[in-house]
Amino acid sequence: MAKKEKLDPETEALIKWCIEVEGFLVKGGATVAQAQEFIEEQVEWLTDLFYDGLTPEEAAQASLDG
Repeated sequence: MAKKEKLDPETEALIKWCIEVEGFLVKGGATVAQAQEFIEEQVEWLTDLFYDGLTPEEAAQASLDG
């Protein structure tokens, strides 16, 4: 069995933030698969939004508006 890698707190926070973004994208009409695909494709842009201090809801809204 592979040893589970410990994430640094910042990476863990980003992952949790993206999971929340996914929830808001789904509430906005995307399927879970569509939301996950979008996050995977736009991970650099979303990371910038995370570090710019946007909330998950604000990031999802920016995604839906774009």
